[in-house]
Amino acid sequence: QVQLVESGGGLVQPGGSLRLSCAASGSRFSFYVISWYRQAPGKQRELVATITSGGSTVYADSVKGRFTISRDSAKNMVYLQMNSLKPEDTAVYYCNLGTSRGSSYWGQGTQVTVSS
Repeated sequence: QVQLVESGGGLVQPGGSLRLSCAASGSRFSFYVISWYRQAPGKQRELVATITSGGSTVYADSVKGRFTISRDSAKNMVYLQMNSLKPEDTAVYYCNLGTSRGSSYWGQGTQVTVSS
């Protein structure tokens, strides 16, 4: 029922910036947690950043100070601003929605490649 669609991935040089978007549709939630995850080939999927319906944010140590998660509730959008990108940031990035009812939804992912 709920659909999440990520966009904004691509190829960037080390030190560059990229903004990922997550568009949510299908249902309306008063309480939720939206997270960005990433998974590189041969690696475990890891949590990158989280934002709650109350606006609280949490970041993985590996991206703290470089990435910023934000939301635009009027557009039903969540963003991940990625600055000072490193090759180790290369991964497929996924948007995840968790609700107060215990439901969890995933987007299809968007590829981010950091390479010179």
